[in-house]
Amino acid sequence: MSAASTAEPAFVAKTKTGRITDFVDSRVGGSGILREFGRKVFPDHWSFMFGEVALYSFVILLLSGTFLTFFFDPSMAETHYDGGYIPLKGVEMSVAYSSSLNISFDIRGGLFMRQVHHWAALLFVASIAVHMLRVFFTGAFRRPREMNWVVGSVLLILAMAAGFTGYSLPDDLLSGNGLRIIDGVIKSIPVIGTYISFFLFGGEFPGTAIISRLYMLHILLVPALILLMIVLHLFMVVVHKHTQYPGPGRNDNNVVGYPLGPVYAAKAGGFFFIVFGVIALMAAFFTINPIWNYGPYDPSPVSAGTQPDWYIGFVDGALRLMPGTLGNWHVEQIFFGHVFTFNVLLPALVPAGILFTVMFTYPWIERWITKDDREHHVLDRPRNAPTRTGIGVAGFIWYCVMWAAAGSDLIATHFHVSLNDVTYWLRALFFVGPVIGFIVAKRVALALQRKDREIALHGRETGRIVRLPHGEFIEVHAPLDEYKRYKLVGFESPQVLPAVPNEHGVVTRKEKRRAFLSRWFFEDRVAPATPAELEAAHGHGHEAVEASEGSKSLTH
Repeated sequence: MSAASTAEPAFVAKTKTGRITDFVDSRVGGSGILREFGRKVFPDHWSFMFGEVALYSFVILLLSGTFLTFFFDPSMAETHYDGGYIPLKGVEMSVAYSSSLNISFDIRGGLFMRQVHHWAALLFVASIAVHMLRVFFTGAFRRPREMNWVVGSVLLILAMAAGFTGYSLPDDLLSGNGLRIIDGVIKSIPVIGTYISFFLFGGEFPGTAIISRLYMLHILLVPALILLMIVLHLFMVVVHKHTQYPGPGRNDNNVVGYPLGPVYAAKAGGFFFIVFGVIALMAAFFTINPIWNYGPYDPSPVSAGTQPDWYIGFVDGALRLMPGTLGNWHVEQIFFGHVFTFNVLLPALVPAGILFTVMFTYPWIERWITKDDREHHVLDRPRNAPTRTGIGVAGFIWYCVMWAAAGSDLIATHFHVSLNDVTYWLRALFFVGPVIGFIVAKRVALALQRKDREIALHGRETGRIVRLPHGEFIEVHAPLDEYKRYKLVGFESPQVLPAVPNEHGVVTRKEKRRAFLSRWFFEDRVAPATPAELEAAHGHGHEAVEASEGSKSLTH
């Protein structure tokens, strides 16, 4: 019998849609791609939703932003307003501000879409920030995800850039003051600052070109870079497989969860509409950025009680905290005929530089300290990494102090206290707050570890007091089920790694620094209960917990 006669007949679709689909699939191989991605397993935990919120917020930003581009005119040419908002009728303003007012009052659904866009932008940055905090506190940045952590850090910076370029576009008094601050920061850069300012603004501030330039950045370059980073991020998530929280049957060689299709795809689709609905409700019922109250930008007045959007507030707050003099030394100095305005340059660049430098390099810093180059797919509970948790809390408090300082005037007026006192307290918290936060967070994490160890060994307290036959009173402890006990004992507890001499028998200064940091990281530790301790505490010999480098499993 010939080979031709034994070959299976070619598939022929019976419907027109099926034939079109089969044609496309035979050319691009879509079914193989869907089959491969559809089998990808994703764990189910509420903390993973923050990344999805960021993705869905970005989609909403694209949709609402496309609508706004149909009506916004990014021109700084002068005009007289003749729209529907009566209090500003006849006022001289830029075309950009006039078109923003027209969107708000004369375009059907324009104000709603403006507010959808603004609320989605705030949620986009917030969800990225919370998502990265979850990644940091659970150790999801470790190998092989160091580069994905860098991509996430770049995404956070790009999201802040998109927000800043966006809320500067209406050319109202609030956004103009924000641009004025940025202009001052740029000009504080020694020697080249004035040249950069002239290049950016097209002449002396405010110039006539900055709005159109920010518009191009806002609708073209920054969104394209954000989209590229999102694609890279999702690609690496698929390549590296998803992280998961510890539990029985979960280890670094598997993923326990639901497949992408159809379970996870259906849940993700529903969650997208939930996010869209929440943003739409906020846009409909809560006013944000009422540009008609601020009026057109004029370099002479400065409105009181104004702050930028929350994610840029830390820069404004750092500027407010910086004193003009340090003792008898004036922060503004003249060297070689050039003015060095350190009271603007230092607070604007140094805190942000420290924050983002530590953020970008932390995965490699921790890997160097621990000498742990293994792949990690199972997450840490924050309490089981107390020093890392303390570092994260310290950085969060440091950021929040600068963020709160951006509203120091509102704090003073609302609570009827001195603005100077508010500033002095915030200056103290700028230095002391992170230290206190680190100490408290680390001690709380260690205390929770001790509590977990006690519960694993002796069970959960029930509050029932029983008197024994010989007269002793004891509290009855309820035994834990195996799943909960595993969560309390199935984790790694790294120990201090002392300095190791090199091949020449010499302990280098770099190795001494690493050993010092290792002691700082792991000297205070609470070891998980061992199988022998569990067996002795429970009084029977058939349960044991075994943990190894590659996997953690519960055996009987």
